[in-house]
Amino acid sequence: ALGVLGLCWSGTCDGSDAFVSLLLLAYVASFATKLSDTVASEVGKAYGKHTYLVTTFESVSPGTEGAVSWEGTIAGVIASLIMAAVGWSLGLLDAIGLVWCAIAAFIATTIESAIGAIWQDRFEWLTNELVNVINTFVGAIVVVLLAVAWRWLH
Repeated sequence: ALGVLGLCWSGTCDGSDAFVSLLLLAYVASFATKLSDTVASEVGKAYGKHTYLVTTFESVSPGTEGAVSWEGTIAGVIASLIMAAVGWSLGLLDAIGLVWCAIAAFIATTIESAIGAIWQDRFEWLTNELVNVINTFVGAIVVVLLAVAWRWLH
């Protein structure tokens, strides 16, 4: 058995390792989220043909706070899968955890874009660095919620 949450550390999980497994999953998801955000932003700025404000879908210039593009979004999802695959290859999570990391990164990065679009220009203290911290934290929290919900439903 892969343990209470279907996650594994060094191939030997039991119920007592569930908390550690969740922390490892959150750890990998935070990195997957950050890489997703960075790659999506850079690819979107460089190659995004049509960029839209995530909150209103209004067409905006690449680089606008809260702007998203298909090119950047797809690149971000691929980047999160690559980072999660690194975690999987190191034995920090299993295959379903890899999928959860990509989903969590997508959700967190979308929330980060919304924060940028709605609040970042309104509050001087809401810097890019703080928004990035919030982004990685949201990715970690979302992946834990996904893992717990998955276990509860199964």
